[in-house]
Amino acid sequence: MGRMPSDETYRSLSFWLDSLPDPLVPGDPLPGDLEVDVGIAGAGLTGLWTAYYLAGARPDLKIAVCEAEIAGFGASGRNGGWCSALFPASLAKLSRMAGRDAAIAMYRAMQHTVDEVGRVAAAEGIDCHWAKGGTVQLARSATQLERARAEVAEAREFGFGEQDLRLLTADGARAHAAATDVVGGTYTPHCAAIHPARLVRGLAGAVRRRGVPVFENTPVTAITPGSLSTARGTVRARYVIRAMEGYTPRLPGLHRAVAPVYSLMIATEPLPEAVWAQIGLAGRPTFGDHRHLIIYGQRTADGRLAFGGRGAPYHLGSAIRPEFDQVPTVFAALQRTLTQLFPALADVTVTHTWGGPLGIPRDWCASVGLDPATGLGWAGGYVGDGVATTNLAGRTLADLILGTGSDLTRLPWVNHRSPRWEAEPLRWLGMNAGLRSMTWADRREARTGRQSRVAQVVGRFLGA
Repeated sequence: MGRMPSDETYRSLSFWLDSLPDPLVPGDPLPGDLEVDVGIAGAGLTGLWTAYYLAGARPDLKIAVCEAEIAGFGASGRNGGWCSALFPASLAKLSRMAGRDAAIAMYRAMQHTVDEVGRVAAAEGIDCHWAKGGTVQLARSATQLERARAEVAEAREFGFGEQDLRLLTADGARAHAAATDVVGGTYTPHCAAIHPARLVRGLAGAVRRRGVPVFENTPVTAITPGSLSTARGTVRARYVIRAMEGYTPRLPGLHRAVAPVYSLMIATEPLPEAVWAQIGLAGRPTFGDHRHLIIYGQRTADGRLAFGGRGAPYHLGSAIRPEFDQVPTVFAALQRTLTQLFPALADVTVTHTWGGPLGIPRDWCASVGLDPATGLGWAGGYVGDGVATTNLAGRTLADLILGTGSDLTRLPWVNHRSPRWEAEPLRWLGMNAGLRSMTWADRREARTGRQSRVAQVVGRFLGA
């Protein structure tokens, strides 16, 4: 089966995994063929939330989770730690898909989900460094402020008030995050900063306590109706759930289902209080700004800045390799951006650099679903907004499997089918052209002070 990675190797995957108190050693693998009611591929947050809610609702169900590495190996243990109500498809897009009421219901469900994650973490004794400080998105130019106003206007159009999203003055924005060149911003309370690896590893423990085995070091090689195939045996089940997010293209027949796009992060050394006094972020709000090329950050519980963004290339053929986690030019750009935001960080040491693939569907819309005829279910395509969305997915899949008619199973993302990505090399050309265009659009806006038409065109290609 090959040599198992060491604790040190797993810790190198992210600051979050490196800072866990317990050894990162794979649990028992699948011992051989197995028959269960529900088989789940992937022990990230999607798979674990699904198992958690199923086992809570029906303790008599036989459930098994198979994981290629360790629980939390993928995006669940490497993300930015935003447990937010963000959903990758906008209100306007969801309204076009399913109607105004459905769009509103989706966003309200996401808001509730943030609190549900916090509730379960508290109930299960999972210390994930929960801090519900909301999110501040800074506007640092006139064009960014224009986009901030448009975002708030759309929220009002759909009945979301000041308590959900509000426009900030320059002083109001700087009160949250004292960055340079701030002219305004937006603030929403619907987000908690967390330690994601503590959440996912703690959830794996909670699932096991409910009697569900999580078989680690057990890569799933194929999914078909009624079975999960692995090199260690076959799991036969009435319901088979795919919860592999960015790793989905590794499965036969699914290489164009999602595109694995890398997001990279850095973490600083713990900062002294004198520096925090200059930066702000009291209450640990998550933060970013209204540029086109996404950035995201948080103040960690131990006083670091964890900061990330897009910028790494998409790799031909949806390739996923360990070396893609490390792109020195992107890490250098992230550190420059962080210093531009907060000049007090100019001489601060970066202690950790890491990355990993996100699952991007062709229409940029996450989905969850179950085919009752075949028993095949899935969830994913979170486009980087998965920490809370996985919980909603897990609760929804549990209701679908149990046949429980609920408000969750009527949400517009349920049984949504994204189109497949273009064949190569068109996928590679389009994804990387889009990435470069967003970078170019930000630079052009900075020079001209006008909104970029290129960004709007690329947004249409990406399914906005």
